Amino acid sequence: MPEPIEVRKVAIESVTDASGLTRLIDDGVIEAHRVLAVIGKTEGNGGVNDYTRILADRAFREVLAAKGHPSPESVPLVWSGGTDGVLSPHATVFATTADAEPGDEPRVSVGIAMSDVILPEDIGRPAMVEKVAAGVREAMKTAGIDDPADVHYVQTKTPLLTLATINDAKSRGKDVVIEDTGPSMDISNSTTALGVAVALGEIEMPTADQIHRDLSLYSSVASCSSGVELDRAQIVVVGNVRGIGGRYRIGHSVMKDALDADGIWEAIRSSGIDLPDRPHPSDLGDRLVNVFMKCEADPSGSVRGRRNIMLDDSDVHWHRQIKATVGGVAASVTGDPAVFVSVAAVHQGPSGGGPVAAIADLG
Repeated sequence: MPEPIEVRKVAIESVTDASGLTRLIDDGVIEAHRVLAVIGKTEGNGGVNDYTRILADRAFREVLAAKGHPSPESVPLVWSGGTDGVLSPHATVFATTADAEPGDEPRVSVGIAMSDVILPEDIGRPAMVEKVAAGVREAMKTAGIDDPADVHYVQTKTPLLTLATINDAKSRGKDVVIEDTGPSMDISNSTTALGVAVALGEIEMPTADQIHRDLSLYSSVASCSSGVELDRAQIVVVGNVRGIGGRYRIGHSVMKDALDADGIWEAIRSSGIDLPDRPHPSDLGDRLVNVFMKCEADPSGSVRGRRNIMLDDSDVHWHRQIKATVGGVAASVTGDPAVFVSVAAVHQGPSGGGPVAAIADLG
């Protein structure tokens, strides 16, 4: 049986601020050597050259090292760049605990894994799907989860294509799926999501021509980010296990479109928080730890029958516009702008929408 989990959200007050993690350790809330993973939002541009992710990664690993973690370099730190609109930089810390009450109710368990190396020529192709799927299955075993239905959130970080990795592939006689580094971020995310869906039995193994094209294929629990920080998939599987004990429970749902606040409320209910028919942020009290969601500009160029120009805007990329939109909707539900909203959600939830996971403190 895996150990029970402690989950806490901390603010990030500047690009290199990890004082929230320091306080959790110094105050005895968590122990450094028990930290399993960190999932956070940084304040950069969210693009290929968003180095705020690297700065945050370094700051948090330095704290873990200073506080005695035996291998801080091995801890998955998954950073999603870009806190557009009201979104606020923050991090959610997952750690095991020795202080949890035993119980038979479903409670949060976390499994982590690293995939085999994802070569530049793998990105956007079945080889990447297979490598991610294998990693998800490994993380499920670590979490003690046998039934895929008990998995409610899979957060990944995978490599994207850069000029250096494209040239590396060419030097070995290989080609890549695309030579434009910007769109490779979306392709990496979507290919990874299909790997999650395959591992959980949500879909069959896709063909090469379905990747990033057949939008009927998706995972309802995948949240996939990519960056320049690594050469393989970092995988964090979060689900519920009976008998593990602890205070926290996770649930999920999907947003059908960018304005689907009901999808967020449904995820919160799924986490075990009882709510009235017409809930308000004040109904949450201090029970909601965080919500995690993916979003995507609807490829139809409209939301609820109304045209928008996100996909035609040459001044502000649609990544930033949809992230700000969904972030505002999410913050209006939770009453807290420190929510995890990540963009590029192809194969992650229905087209134009995206998965939502919610973690509750049930005491």
